[in-house]
Formats: sequence, structure tokens, C-alpha cells
Amino acid sequence: MNIASNKKAFHDYFIEEKYEAGLALEGWEVKSIRAGRAQIKEAHVLVKRGEIWLLGMHVTPLPTASTHIHPDPARTRKLLLHTRQIMQLVGKVERAGYTLVPLDLHYTRGRVKVEIGLAKGKKQYDKREDEKEKDWVREKQRLMREKVKG
Repeated sequence: MNIASNKKAFHDYFIEEKYEAGLALEGWEVKSIRAGRAQIKEAHVLVKRGEIWLLGMHVTPLPTASTHIHPDPARTRKLLLHTRQIMQLVGKVERAGYTLVPLDLHYTRGRVKVEIGLAKGKKQYDKREDEKEKDWVREKQRLMREKVKG
């Protein structure tokens, strides 16, 4: 089940590989995410000291959050991956010029997971080409519907 998605990532990057990672969350964050109060539009993934971190994911605290906890909605959260996957990602990010982008936030067997993509940046002409392709597919579908009706 999808919680939040980052459509802008597909517009700005070529996604080469996808990985599913767990998130190290606090209790109030899990409750807020289940209430649908999370967004990853402006989030990005950072590799620091052999660990992978998610920055900029905003989780709005519920008004019923505990009084003794002061929630930070945009805190840095650790991503949980196997060591082998982390080493593979670190190598590609540092040597091959890739970047890591969060694609969507979802549930897998009751746990909150984030899908991250290994991506290369798109140039402006690549974005225009993709837009033309989408418009052409839409136009073809419209013409087929008209042909079936008429």
C-alpha cells in the first residue's frame, strides 16, 4: 500500500535500479505516517560514513503527540539495508556518479519501507523528449477511443 510517492524523481532522473529499505522511526512518526501525514517530495538520500540517511522527509506530528517528546518533523532518518547492498550503493554513488533518490513510501507486511532509486540526472532535452513521448501516447489513446466510438 502506497503512502507517499515522489513523482518529481521520475521527471528529473533516469532510475537505473530500485532498492527497498527500512526506516529507523520513532513511535510518534509511525502513528503520523499511518495517519497519512508524510511527504517525500523534497527528500534526498545521503551516504555518510558507510551509512545511508534520508534527509528532508517531512512527517507532521499528530496533535495528540506526547507532551514529554518534542517531535522534529524533518529530522534525518537512517535507512536500514544489508551491508552488501550499502557497499554496492556507496561504490556506485562515489565512483560512477550516480545519486540516490527516494521514490515512494509504502507498507510491506505492516512495516513502513522506503523505495530508493539509483539514478542519473536528466538534461533539459531529455525531459522535453519524455514529455513529447507521454503526449504522443496520450494522443494515440485518444485517437483509438474516437475510432472505436465512430
